[in-house]
Amino acid sequence: MKLICGDYTLIFKDGGLEVQKTGRTIYFNKRPMFVTIKTAMAINEFYNKAYSEVNIFGNSIIAKGILTAPSGSEFSFSDVYEAGDSGFKVSRNVKVLKAGDDLGFSTKISFTMAESNDTHDYNCFAPGVWYRQNQFAPDFAFGKDLDCEYFWQMETRYALPLFAMQNIASGETAAISRWASDVTMRSLDIMQSENNLDAKFTIGSIGMSRPQNKTMNYMYYGFEVRKEIETRTDGLSIDYVYPGCDGQMPGVNHYGGLDYNGRVKTFQRINHPVEPGFEQNYSVAVNFGNYDSYQLMMRDIWRVTYDRLRDKLFDVDNELFFHNCMNILDRYTRQYGDSYGLPFACQLPHMDINCVSFQFGFVGQQPGIGYQLLRYGDKENIPETFEKGVNIIDFWVRTAMTESGLPNMCYNPGISTFEPYPHYIRMLADGIEAILDAYIYMKKKGDERPKWREFCQKTADWLISNQNEDGSFYRAYNTDGSVRMKSKSNTPSVIRFLVQFYLVTGDERYKNAAIKAGDWSYENAYLNMEYRGGTCDNTDIQDKEAGIYAMFGFLALYDLTEEKKWLEGAVGAADYTETWTYAWKFPVRAPMEKHPFNRYSISGQSIITIGGAADVYMAACSYTYYRLYVITGDEHYLDFAEFIHKNTRQSSDIDGSIGYIMPGLGHESGDFTRQTLQSQYHWLPWCTFVEVDPSSRLYDTFGGYEIADAQKLSSEERIRKNRIYANYVDSL
Repeated sequence: MKLICGDYTLIFKDGGLEVQKTGRTIYFNKRPMFVTIKTAMAINEFYNKAYSEVNIFGNSIIAKGILTAPSGSEFSFSDVYEAGDSGFKVSRNVKVLKAGDDLGFSTKISFTMAESNDTHDYNCFAPGVWYRQNQFAPDFAFGKDLDCEYFWQMETRYALPLFAMQNIASGETAAISRWASDVTMRSLDIMQSENNLDAKFTIGSIGMSRPQNKTMNYMYYGFEVRKEIETRTDGLSIDYVYPGCDGQMPGVNHYGGLDYNGRVKTFQRINHPVEPGFEQNYSVAVNFGNYDSYQLMMRDIWRVTYDRLRDKLFDVDNELFFHNCMNILDRYTRQYGDSYGLPFACQLPHMDINCVSFQFGFVGQQPGIGYQLLRYGDKENIPETFEKGVNIIDFWVRTAMTESGLPNMCYNPGISTFEPYPHYIRMLADGIEAILDAYIYMKKKGDERPKWREFCQKTADWLISNQNEDGSFYRAYNTDGSVRMKSKSNTPSVIRFLVQFYLVTGDERYKNAAIKAGDWSYENAYLNMEYRGGTCDNTDIQDKEAGIYAMFGFLALYDLTEEKKWLEGAVGAADYTETWTYAWKFPVRAPMEKHPFNRYSISGQSIITIGGAADVYMAACSYTYYRLYVITGDEHYLDFAEFIHKNTRQSSDIDGSIGYIMPGLGHESGDFTRQTLQSQYHWLPWCTFVEVDPSSRLYDTFGGYEIADAQKLSSEERIRKNRIYANYVDSL
């Protein structure tokens, strides 16, 4: 008996199954019924067995059997296999028939790799958690140590519940993903511990494993409890485990008085009860393919899963939301002595000011907000708002420049001086672009601001004077211009500024510097997927924002030159960056009564750094993804642009009904992977800036606040308007 999908045939044989391509077995599972038992000793033993019955039922194959553990516990398996257009669907029912002396259980759907048992022979993909071999992840990250046995993570940690393995030599790829966004709320009165029970737990784990014929449990201080079992194992497999667990993660011995020097790891398991009549029901998608590159595999597997699981679009009036957000920026911008700006952090729901400090970019986005205020005040004829924006720009231009030509990054009005903050290239890019935007806006109004241009000139000259021979820049510098952080991964950040300053001045030096930086970024950020270090308050690890700034930089070069190389880089960065976005949903509760997640979905939020918490920063990219759609005609970019232009708003009090002091406010970030939000519950200026910036650009380019408004234009008109550099320096 067999099922066929494209080049791959799923064959049922001797109670097991094989996946063949052109007659060659690539994946297999000789004993598909698999259960892990939490014994009376709270040690996890696993058992597997072949199906005893396999039948064809219409276009499906139903495989059944009973697995009996040595304790006497009995489990009935009934698995339904179906072939679809893009892959296979496996629907599983497991029922407890008898309960022996066991405390809990979990089950697993898996496929063993026939090509190689070595984890080093595979590149993996788990959205926002694992890219290739996680070489740019921190040392404690999931997947960093490829010599482990278990690589399982809760699917709620993934931007989509998806894990893929690509054999580096052959390109053959297997992927498993949850079939539907049907997670329900776990038991809220049970804390997740190292090996606990929760009958309501419906989250799975996805990953890979290559277990020995031994148990694996870790004591609270890290000691590995292992004993031999008789179960046969066949090597490295891709797995869906239900209910889920976080398998074999690096740990820390918190018991300082305990002299234990072994390798500390943890293995947090969730179990279902071994009670007669208890049932598991879950379904997964299994996709197979062959790809010439990791990028192509990542893009295809992400899109196939996205099309099936993408949450519905959030209902929001983006024009009203934009005005509400601008009202926030207007209200909280004020004079502090001789300076102008917004507080660094305010506590929700009442905007209790925690800290006043101004950052040039990144989480502070002071010049960026200044530009938005002066633009908004001018267009809406609100002189007070316009003056606030001008005053912010004037403050930075008047005070921030250093003798080296490198602007200061962080000003503290409480002590009337700049803080000793590193001069991050990424933060520099944020602020200097905004000052240039403000200069151009005022110049087109007939209001020449020579000091603003001079400020940009000094910064641009510093950049070309300090560019490395290979076209790169270092991640951060000291005030005197000496190198502070030698990583080059932030190089893409300044490309767009250099391109746009070239357009203002016509000076070829800036264009050449942008192209040199683009060449380095193409070889490293794009081809080597070295998207890391984009967040200034994290170490130089893989993250989302490095991908965002690579996308911005490559697209700016394409807008300038129309060379296909730069479009390829922009598309590659865009395909990578979107995989950090929670496109699916699952229920989350917030302990704070006044919080949007108690009413709305978490979809649209995006993981910040690899395996980390999530925030709303993908809101900054809706305009850019829409522009990519106009350039490429790729309908997926249109869909994704609209998704992040709407669903990112779900972490905000869009209309005041949540109970925040002003409509439009939203929190900075949080971790909701355990279905309870863990957050500092505060607002930073960037939270609102990334909501308004793409909306203002969408309006200025295409004439509306909704992507649907832009879509009403003819294709020819959209293409014409999308040539944003065609009129960039009009009247300058």
